[in-house]
Amino acid sequence: MVRPHKPDIHKPPAPQPPASTTSPHLPGPTSHDSDPDPSKTVFCTTPHSPSTPLVQYALMIDAGSTGSRIHVYKFNNCGPSPAYEYETFVQSQPGLSAYAGKPAEAARSLDELLDVAMRTVPEHLRRCTPVAVKATAGLRLLGAKQSAEILEAVRSRLKTAYPFPLSSEGAKGAEEAAVAIMDGRDEGVFAWVTANYLLDTIRADSPRTAVSYAVLDLGGASTQIVFEPVFEREAKVALSEGEHRYELSFGGKEHVLYQHSYLGYGLMRARKSVHRLVDFRTSLRDSPSTSTPAAGADAAGVAEIANPCLARGTSRVVEVEVAGSDPAATRNVTMVGEDVGGFETCNDIVQLIMAKDA
Repeated sequence: MVRPHKPDIHKPPAPQPPASTTSPHLPGPTSHDSDPDPSKTVFCTTPHSPSTPLVQYALMIDAGSTGSRIHVYKFNNCGPSPAYEYETFVQSQPGLSAYAGKPAEAARSLDELLDVAMRTVPEHLRRCTPVAVKATAGLRLLGAKQSAEILEAVRSRLKTAYPFPLSSEGAKGAEEAAVAIMDGRDEGVFAWVTANYLLDTIRADSPRTAVSYAVLDLGGASTQIVFEPVFEREAKVALSEGEHRYELSFGGKEHVLYQHSYLGYGLMRARKSVHRLVDFRTSLRDSPSTSTPAAGADAAGVAEIANPCLARGTSRVVEVEVAGSDPAATRNVTMVGEDVGGFETCNDIVQLIMAKDA
């Protein structure tokens, strides 16, 4: 049995005689619109292995904190590893986490993405085109009950309204796994797999001397770092055990990766933290009865606060959380760069947010 932290994402088929190619030098299509026949490929006429189809599609919906995106991937099986040809990519806003308490609406928000898949995947291939929905840190931050309701509504919508099977359907717990919140560990590792697959460093037929690339994945609510440490053989050392260690089987090879996910340090979440700290520091410096350029009010009566992380001469209305409110409440604040905006002062704020010495 494969351990949960060591998924066998891809097992290449047994070697077979080379497929007959139509024209190995023919440039392939770069999009669905430029594909002469989406049900075939220009690279060969028969698959590398008789047990695999000539062309395959796969659907991945990335349900992020700021929006949802669908990737409709087309692969051919002309070689020992599935070869990526192109993808159709569409995104929508807001993300699933914006539909807290409204699971049915959350599920229907994915319709415009799935309708793109219906137009892209040839009809006779739809029932063998797996779909997976992976939510990230935005839904993790929503809470167990509300996120579970949204995920169940999405599963139901996929099964009743669309022909695409949930990935790995039929295995125990497969439907739940196909539509789920992605663990922070997997989020970074799958980004590492994607980047290195496209850079041809981890495929079954990649050069043996290929060295994998590190991945720094900056999301909306979290950020991840993943790389494959390389040790000198004579040093006789290895990556120590712990949550940071991730064992992966891919392309017939074993990889031991370092990974870590920093929840709350994605771009949008970190920006909110900066706004909250600037607002808090201003409230300590200025009493409620004082009206100063640092904490005045704009024409609409919205509080105005100087923010060193905004460029001088610019302003924007931001939403800050009201400290101590239960349930969580927010208020609008106009933050301005004024004459305080600058890298060094902003960096001081960011260093406090990062809390590197904690």
